[in-house]
Amino acid sequence: MIHRSAVHPGKAWLAVLLVGGFAIMLPPPAGSQDQGNPGVEVKKVPVHQNNMVQGALLYRNYCATCHGMAGKGNGPAAPALKTAPPDLTAMARNNDGKFPDLKVMHILENGTDLAAHGSRDMPIWGPVFRSMGPDRSLGHLRQVNLTDYLKSIQEK
Repeated sequence: MIHRSAVHPGKAWLAVLLVGGFAIMLPPPAGSQDQGNPGVEVKKVPVHQNNMVQGALLYRNYCATCHGMAGKGNGPAAPALKTAPPDLTAMARNNDGKFPDLKVMHILENGTDLAAHGSRDMPIWGPVFRSMGPDRSLGHLRQVNLTDYLKSIQEK
């Protein structure tokens, strides 16, 4: 879910999106009178506790900011990243037609240093998912459900 902050009339160019523990500062629209363009940057904000475990909801709240709602790598925060987010709908195709379940689980838990993933632009979601509520075991369930959701959006 994306939340837009109230926009001050004098700073109409400043829009902050809060998604999955990150705030994204968007640049001013073309032709803006304000010269204080901060560019696009992603800043961490606290993750709020919740009982969410459904893969599609987790994706929408924590992944779509960078990867886009359809998983194509075109989310609103993508311009702020060092490397464009990968197309998550092509993971099976890029792995000889087999979805890389274990690799995805490993990346969610441990992150990756692969240049294609923009080094550390992507958060390590395992600890985040475990911190989302008092039942830390739900963290693993969130990773499994998110992985299953990603498997379900693969292009044929």
